[in-house]
Amino acid sequence: MKSNYSRRKFIKTSVGAGVAIAGTQVGFSDLIHREEIRKDASNQYDAKGLPTSVLGNTGVVIPRIAIGLGSRFLTIKTLAEALEMCNYALDNGLYYWDTAHSYVNSETGAISEERLGHIIKTRRNEIFLSTKIASREPEQAKLEIEESLKRLQTDHVDMLKIHAVESVEEANNICRKGGILDVISSYKETGITRFIGFSGHGNAMALKTMVNTGRFDSMLFAMNHYTTGQDRQGDLIPAARERGMGIMLMKTIRPKETIQGINPEDLVRYGLSLDGPSGIVVGMDSKKVVDSNLKILRNFNPMDKDEMQKLASLLAPYFRHENLEWMKKGYRDGLVA
Repeated sequence: MKSNYSRRKFIKTSVGAGVAIAGTQVGFSDLIHREEIRKDASNQYDAKGLPTSVLGNTGVVIPRIAIGLGSRFLTIKTLAEALEMCNYALDNGLYYWDTAHSYVNSETGAISEERLGHIIKTRRNEIFLSTKIASREPEQAKLEIEESLKRLQTDHVDMLKIHAVESVEEANNICRKGGILDVISSYKETGITRFIGFSGHGNAMALKTMVNTGRFDSMLFAMNHYTTGQDRQGDLIPAARERGMGIMLMKTIRPKETIQGINPEDLVRYGLSLDGPSGIVVGMDSKKVVDSNLKILRNFNPMDKDEMQKLASLLAPYFRHENLEWMKKGYRDGLVA
C-alpha cells in the first residue's frame, strides 16, 4: 500500500491535468443462500461472531449485513447521536460501511461522509469502507473522489463505486475509453481504492452492460423488481457470479413504506435468504435499529420455500415498482430533500 503522500499527490495531479421475482412466477428451489467461506479467505476485521460471507473474488470476509449510511442515517438529528450509533455498530461487528459523496441532508446540512470521518480518522483499520461517486464527467469525478477522502479523513477507501447506473447508454459512456471506469481503475492501480464497483436501482440491462466489462469487483443493486424482458435473478446475478464479482443487495426493507402489514424483520430475513448476494445493505438510524439487525443476523435461519413464496406474493406490487421513487429517472439514493 502506498503512502498517504503518494496517494494525495496522484489525485491532485490527476485533477489538475485534466429476483426478477413477480408474485409467484419464479421457483424457489435454488434461492436459499448457501455460500461457504473459502478456505483461503482471511479476515482482517472483527465480525464479533456474526455470520459472514466472502465478497466475491476480493477475498474479503464481510458481515452479511452492511450499514447503509444514506437517507435514514442522515435523519439522526445530532452528530453525537450519529457517531454513537456508528461506534456501537462497529463494536458489535458491523464493519462494512456504505456511504456516498452525494449522501447529504439538504435541510440540516448533514453530510454522511463528514460524519463518518470523525470515527474513521481513529478507527480506519477496523472498517471496510465503501463510497460512491455520482458524476459522469471524468474531471468532476476526480474532484468528488478528492473531496470524499477529505470528508472521510482517510487517504484510501476499500470499495469505490460508480453510483446509480440507469441506462445502457449511460453504462456505455461510463465504460468508454477515457470515461469514469478508466478514472476509478487508475485509483485502484495506485491504492487509493482496493476495489471498484457500481450500483444501480432499476435497469437490469444497464447493470449487465457494466458486468460484462469484466472490470468490476462488486455490484450493489436494489432488491429485484419485475421489468418486462429483464430477468434480474436469472440473468444478471449469474453473470456477475461467473466473473467472481461480490454482489450486495439494497432496498430490502423499503417495501414496508408502500405495502401494509409487512414486517421489517421478515424483509431482512428475505433479503438474506436470496441466492446470489454476499450480503445486504440496510439503512440504520438508531442503536435500536442496529440491535434489531444484530439479533436477526445472530439468529439467522434462511426462509424455506413456502416462506419465500408467501412473502414474494405479498411483495408483488413492490416488484412491479409501483410508487417507488428510485425507479424514476434521475433518482439518487441517500438524498434527503
